[in-house]
Amino acid sequence: MTKEQMKKTRRVSDEEVYETIIAMCRAAGLEGSVRPEDVARVLLPEHWQTILKRVRLFSKKLAHNGRILILRKGQPADPDEVKGLIRLQITPAGLLDETGLEEEE
Repeated sequence: MTKEQMKKTRRVSDEEVYETIIAMCRAAGLEGSVRPEDVARVLLPEHWQTILKRVRLFSKKLAHNGRILILRKGQPADPDEVKGLIRLQITPAGLLDETGLEEEE
């Protein structure tokens, strides 16, 4: 086995996933948006596909809490019904909230 094959994928905490989603959406601003794939690539550049499902799941939770919008074809979509290619957009509440994790369901 080569050193590359022996290297383990680093573990990413739930807080890191939430914070990265919020930080990237804030950086894009109220008019911009972020792809979940880009968030996953920031978290695990070489193994981003392994964390994409978590990014989408946590995006759904943030959308339910009013911190972000999930966009499908440029329009807000129901987080429980959306499928396919999506983008994430910060809300005014998401810009104000500092923690990103409080008041979870």
